[in-house]
Amino acid sequence: MTIATIGIDIAKNVFHLHGVCVDGNVVVSRQLRRRQDIPYLQQLTPCLIGIEACPGAHHWAHQIAALGHEVRLMPPQYVKPYVKRQKNDAADAAAICEAVTRPTMRFVAVKSAEQQSVLMLHRTRELFVRQKTMLINVCAPSSASLALPRHRGEPGWLNCSETLARQRPSFQALRAKRCFFLSVSSERRHLDWQRSSSRY
Repeated sequence: MTIATIGIDIAKNVFHLHGVCVDGNVVVSRQLRRRQDIPYLQQLTPCLIGIEACPGAHHWAHQIAALGHEVRLMPPQYVKPYVKRQKNDAADAAAICEAVTRPTMRFVAVKSAEQQSVLMLHRTRELFVRQKTMLINVCAPSSASLALPRHRGEPGWLNCSETLARQRPSFQALRAKRCFFLSVSSERRHLDWQRSSSRY
């Protein structure tokens, strides 16, 4: 029988495929290694394939769509109600296969490599800013104990961190100074991307 719909539960090393025909009868339910996934799908006639949305799902969506299949990504919270038994790879793949055919299902747009790189830039910038704030708060008592003036804003903290690193070269002070430069560099790259992007 020809497979009409496939649900794929992706993981780090092993994928589980659950395929049904037009009548809804199960045609295939098997595990595949990462290197076996694309060659196996390449042998099938074009069909509808559902995958739970996650960071790695966008890459596989592009790879599978290049074979001629129609790929749809779904939020995991919308797939969970279709799990009929205990949670495992086979049950998840069957739930994905059923959920992708629902007419009221909400799907996630497949992100391009450029869009994913922009999201990575945002997350990196947020991480540096958060670490910079945490380390500045850690070094605040040390600067107060040395009676160093704490000016508001990043330039004021940069002067304070340089003085603190010279007078008391602790790990926190040096790390805060390095994190400050990383966050500023990340913010500058973010602003450069905004100026060069056609969306802004």
